[in-house]
Amino acid sequence: MAQSISFSSSPAKESLSKEAKIAAIIQNIGTLVLLLLALPINATIVVISLFWGIILRPFQRSAKVANPKNILISGGKMTKALQLARSFHAAGHRVILLETDKYWLSGHQFSQAVDKFYTVAAPQENPESYIQALVNIIKQENIDVYVPVTSPVGSYYDSLAKPVLSQHCEVFHFDADITQMLDDKYALVQKARSLGLSVPKSFKITSAEEVLNFDFSRESRQYILKSIPYDSVRRLDLTKLPCATPEETAAFVKSLPISPEKPWIMQEFIPGKEFCTHSTVRDGELRLHCCCESSAFQVNYENVENSQIREWVRHFVKELKLTGQISFDFIVTEDGTAYVIECNPRTHSAITTFYDHPEVAEAYLGNEPMAEPLQPLATSKPTYWTYHEVWRLTGIRSFTQLKTWMQNIWRGTDAIYQLDDPLPFLMVHHWQIPLLLLNNLRRLKGWTRIDFNIGKLVELGGD
Repeated sequence: MAQSISFSSSPAKESLSKEAKIAAIIQNIGTLVLLLLALPINATIVVISLFWGIILRPFQRSAKVANPKNILISGGKMTKALQLARSFHAAGHRVILLETDKYWLSGHQFSQAVDKFYTVAAPQENPESYIQALVNIIKQENIDVYVPVTSPVGSYYDSLAKPVLSQHCEVFHFDADITQMLDDKYALVQKARSLGLSVPKSFKITSAEEVLNFDFSRESRQYILKSIPYDSVRRLDLTKLPCATPEETAAFVKSLPISPEKPWIMQEFIPGKEFCTHSTVRDGELRLHCCCESSAFQVNYENVENSQIREWVRHFVKELKLTGQISFDFIVTEDGTAYVIECNPRTHSAITTFYDHPEVAEAYLGNEPMAEPLQPLATSKPTYWTYHEVWRLTGIRSFTQLKTWMQNIWRGTDAIYQLDDPLPFLMVHHWQIPLLLLNNLRRLKGWTRIDFNIGKLVELGGD
């Protein structure tokens, strides 16, 4: 970055670099201390749960399925992978969990739903080696179905691997051309518009000048800029254009890394309520679907019924005859119109709302048509992440806010913790995240946010 002393030996930049290092040390050590303070409470909960599980085990029946399968699930650091592992395990299938080498420390490998855990090199480092590593695991474990739970970068590489992997097992994922189209915010809008579906006005941007020369005075709504390639930090920036002054607009736009190699989309900002979805589809059939209210950084999920969104998704996946996992972001206006904002051709964390649904595995593995797509049970509680909720306490400024927070905790359930599978709750928070913090401390590197849901430190230019 511009602060690095490798580009200049000026005293100002050296001082700035030292300040950044000191800030990183304080940030990482401070967070490690807070996690250490929480460890006794977490450990007590887990020990009691394990003891209670021993007492209940003789009275529990193990699931039996006529044709148990060996399921390989990637994305082992993320809660959504843990949720799928539990769903397949509960249905009587054997689950192998997979992650990249950086996340060898995944706390989910300690789940009773996971039979084995493997790590492989990041696919972008050497795609051919990555594919071969997957083939080796699939052969060794006699895998029947591979269900990728990928990062934004990983989705495309698993699509590239699909033709080779399909020679050995079923790959529940999209082909490379479909993944590219779905992941491209502009291409998605164009495809949805061609199918007669509602989309916001959008423009593909390859230079700052295109924005600065745009005549905003002719538009009835403001616009926002979003990177088409995944950007873990800037994706949360929803600065509306034009800014208050032309100078502010120019300064903001020129600060963004817009280029032909890294295009952006300038999209009409439509006021309304934001929703996110997860859908599991096979041969164009919508087999599992949930819809939740959303926000820029979403770590609370509660299924809500929105028939227009469901039908939008149903029409889209049917027309493209998709097989895989797909999630969308929507804006719903006051008149009820649902506009798609973007698509992620991969598993969404909203899948955690199916934590107690007994038919999730069948939605993925079954070939018989379903009368209606599965939705979270009416009795299911909203899901949250306890450590995120504890952090939110620092932002509470009134009794009303505190009351709302307490109601959310009372109504909901932690997405990682389960009474009969408590170890991941301990190991994610007091093994996985602390080791990542220690690694950043060793490198004197800071971060913008801890995402316990995804199981990583969110960093500028990170994964």
